[in-house]
Amino acid sequence: MNKIKIELGKNSYEILLGKQLLDNAGILVKNVVKGSKVFIVTDSVVGKIYGSRLENSLKNSGFEVAIITIPNGEKSKNFSQLEKIIDEIFKNQPERRSTLIALGGGVVGDITGFAASIILRGVNFIQIPTSLLAMVDSSVGGKTGINLKYGKNLAGSFYQPKLVIADIDVLETLPERELLAGYAEIVKYGLINNEQFFEFLEKENDFSKIEEMIRISCESKAEIVAKDEKENDIRALLNLGHTFGHALEAIFEYDGRLLHGEAVAIGMVLAFKFSEFLGVCNAGCAYRIEKLLRTHSIRTKISELGSGITVDKIVDFMYQDKKVSGGNLVFILASDIGKSFIKSDVTEKNLREFLKKEI
Repeated sequence: MNKIKIELGKNSYEILLGKQLLDNAGILVKNVVKGSKVFIVTDSVVGKIYGSRLENSLKNSGFEVAIITIPNGEKSKNFSQLEKIIDEIFKNQPERRSTLIALGGGVVGDITGFAASIILRGVNFIQIPTSLLAMVDSSVGGKTGINLKYGKNLAGSFYQPKLVIADIDVLETLPERELLAGYAEIVKYGLINNEQFFEFLEKENDFSKIEEMIRISCESKAEIVAKDEKENDIRALLNLGHTFGHALEAIFEYDGRLLHGEAVAIGMVLAFKFSEFLGVCNAGCAYRIEKLLRTHSIRTKISELGSGITVDKIVDFMYQDKKVSGGNLVFILASDIGKSFIKSDVTEKNLREFLKKEI
């Protein structure tokens, strides 16, 4: 089992990465929390596969367990489902030392973390990610939240978990599309600040070394989060591809036609193409990224998403993004593979000129 430490002072915690961890979750949870009441929040798909196994492990370690299930999919990340979770928890009389466990992908992790941050002004929170994307991204770093009609993750909080348990055995039941969506976030870490990792991914044509990919990704994110917990500076680099990607997700209204990782994949290619368009990036970088993603049949172009996407729609959603500062759009651009940077003085004129070429 790999142990990756997130160094955040009194908010520090570990990511446990390995095999056969789910059935030992009760013991692992017992090591970090003191209260006896545990609430598992999961979705309708993951709960059927893994809910009883986690429940049994927790009960065998002496915990009192309740399971709360929300519908599967991004559309569940809303105030209605948040209220349902909180209501179900209070029916069972939570205490300050109670623990919420998120068993699922990014949607479950985000909404459960948000609930944990506001129930009784904060209760224990543990992440057990079941998707590749959640393992390498959303379960690490303490970002929680829900979507609004105006855009993605616009209501939420920074709230760190007590522990992350990443059992790679659960990836065996993950649909290929979900696996590939998570892979896009793995590629992101090579593009941000680790060219050697990107070159490693270029040489690997399959997922036989998936545990190593996850470990390196988590270590990369842990290092950045430790330096900037609440995204006041360099943590924004983790949003590479997200300014474009979140806008595309919003256009599709989170209805499942475009997964988060798929949107990020297109967004990362666009970020590098835009960097080349602005003359700040070495030519050919975007091509290398497209080639790697297409090796795994991951879409890389807006034109592959069908009709109905316009420059106006993309720009409108971008202005509702959390990363807007002083009325200016903030982009994560790059000068080369593994050399990304924050740019907050991109003009809307340049953005629109670029998007016209891509749609």
